[in-house]
Amino acid sequence: MNYPPPYGYQGYPAYGAPRPDHPQATTILVLGILSLVFCQLLGPVAWIMGSKARKEIEYSEGMLGGRGNVMAGYVCGIIATCMLTLAILIYGGIILFAVLNAHNSSY
Repeated sequence: MNYPPPYGYQGYPAYGAPRPDHPQATTILVLGILSLVFCQLLGPVAWIMGSKARKEIEYSEGMLGGRGNVMAGYVCGIIATCMLTLAILIYGGIILFAVLNAHNSSY
C-alpha cells in the first residue's frame, strides 16, 4: 500500500530537467583522446576548442553542462600539444645534428 508521508515530512525535492551539455563537449573530449593516442596534431585543436567551450559554459550561468567532458578534452589537448612540441624539438635537434655532422665530415 502507498501511504502518504507523515505530517511535516517534505518528501523529495522537485528537480527540473537536466541542463543540456555544451554542443561540442563530446567532440572536444574525443579530439583530446585521439590527440593523445593517435595524432598529436589534434592536440592544439582540442586545446583551443576546449578553451572556447569552457568560457561559454562559464558565461552561460549554469544553463550549459558538460564541463567535465570539456575539461578532460582540454587537458588532453594541452598534454598532446606539449608532447608534439617536445617531439619537434627532439627530432629537429637530431636532424640539425646530422646535417651539421655530415657537413663537417665532408671536409
